[in-house]
Amino acid sequence: MIFNNEIKEISIICEDGNQIGMNQDARSITVKDVMTKSVISVDAGITVNEAAKMMEDAKVGAVIVMENNTPVGIITDRDFAVKIVAHAYQITTPVKQIMSSPLIATGPDETVLMAADLMYTRDIRKLPVIDNDKVIGIITATDLVNQLAICTEEDIQKMYHESVIKVYKQYSPYN
Repeated sequence: MIFNNEIKEISIICEDGNQIGMNQDARSITVKDVMTKSVISVDAGITVNEAAKMMEDAKVGAVIVMENNTPVGIITDRDFAVKIVAHAYQITTPVKQIMSSPLIATGPDETVLMAADLMYTRDIRKLPVIDNDKVIGIITATDLVNQLAICTEEDIQKMYHESVIKVYKQYSPYN
C-alpha cells in the first residue's frame, strides 16, 4: 500500500490465499508459495509443431512431456530456438526427440533459495514441481526475480553470504 508517496506495507497473496509479507524470512519461503500451479503437459509422441501451438494458445513458456502418465522431460521456448531452429528439425519432429531429459525437478516444500540454487547450478530457467510423482506446478526464473524484488536488505545480505560460502567450499583446496 502506498500512502503519501511512502510504502507502508508490501505483501504477496499466493494462489492458495496465504500472504507473504516483508517480515517473512526469505529463507523460509517455499516453492509452493511462489510456483505457478497451471502446467501444460503433452504426450511424448506429439510433434513439435503441435506443442508450439499449445504453448502459444496457453501463453506458457514450457510444457512437460509425459510418457505413460510419467513426466520424462520438458520443452521450453528456448528449446525451439536452440534445438529446432539451429538444427533445422522438421516441424513434424516428435517432442521426445528434442525435449530436455532427464527431467530436473523440485518438491513443493523445498525453499525458494534451494530451487534457485538448483536452477543456477543446472543452468535451467524453468523447474517443474513434483509431488508424489505428479507435476503440480512450475517455478521459473521470473518467479525468482519477482521474489527477489520483495526481499529486504537483510535477506539479500544473507543470500550473498550463503553464496560466498558455497563458492568457497567449491573451490577450497581444504575440502
